[in-house]
Amino acid sequence: MSKNTVRLCAFMLLMAGTGFAGVTVQSPSTTSVTSPVHFVATATSTQPITAMRIYVDGVSVYLTNSASLDTSVAIAPGQHNTVVQAWDSTGAVFKNAMLLTVGSSSPSPTPTPSATPTPAPSGTTVKSDIDQMPGWESCTVCAGANAAGPSAVYSMTENVLSPALDGKAAQFRLGGSTPYSDALWWKQLGGNNAIKNFTYDVNFYITNSAAPQALEFDVNQSNNVYKFIFGSQCNIKDGAQWDVWGNASGNWLHTGIPCTAPAPYTWHHLTWQLQRTATQVIYVSLTYDGVTHYVNRTYPARPNNVSEINVAFQMDGDNKQTAYSAWLDKVSLTYW
Repeated sequence: MSKNTVRLCAFMLLMAGTGFAGVTVQSPSTTSVTSPVHFVATATSTQPITAMRIYVDGVSVYLTNSASLDTSVAIAPGQHNTVVQAWDSTGAVFKNAMLLTVGSSSPSPTPTPSATPTPAPSGTTVKSDIDQMPGWESCTVCAGANAAGPSAVYSMTENVLSPALDGKAAQFRLGGSTPYSDALWWKQLGGNNAIKNFTYDVNFYITNSAAPQALEFDVNQSNNVYKFIFGSQCNIKDGAQWDVWGNASGNWLHTGIPCTAPAPYTWHHLTWQLQRTATQVIYVSLTYDGVTHYVNRTYPARPNNVSEINVAFQMDGDNKQTAYSAWLDKVSLTYW
């Protein structure tokens, strides 16, 4: 244990009055790491711990309302001041600081044979310019936790001339006054129970990169037996990485693949390769702004009795419900 850590622990003992109070970081156990950095930490106080955060260079990158955390955070190469901080119910603050030297990320793993993108055969269906199709559906309350979130102010306008890649983009707006309010839009594309492979391709653009909590991009299929939810989100303010939906588990899971705030006033390109078996969803790979990452994650589907295929886009509000717009263009879904 470093001298700084010893002094910090001694200070926390004094603050707590009796017994140990403070933050213990089990991982990283060394100061030289690679991205994503695996953080494991626990917090202790004489009063209940109400929250823990990870800060990188003074910026909050992870929050949990518990006395422990176990997560991976994407951090750029170089030296970074990191702090794992906790609060108890009285408002007392406890910290554990480390200066980390982050090396280059390890190369993406080679995909397993079962999770290799399948070449599209003849007879493939391509749904192009989905952003221009009429009949998009939407909701706000259903976009929140347990489909019962707070209500946001939201809207969608199609065939926007600028910004646009082909002169006809769709603009999505999110606002309101309730923190962490969301809005979800989806477009039904008809049912096909035999489909097992998908390529989802979308271009998106924002002007205020500091506003979104997260941006979500989904493909959904139901085959009268199961619902296959291919959910993904650029989780900007809670990990700065791509998350995937655990499907039957019903929660977001960090992948460790970086997704920091997208640069404003520029188009970003996302492509997902997705597969399913009779009972499972497979996140094969994503390509984001020209860089491919093999995800290779498999999760169980959930029972369902309808037949459908759709794509969806969701905007999540932050703790101030900062209003912002996002534009989608050249949205396509290829399936076979």
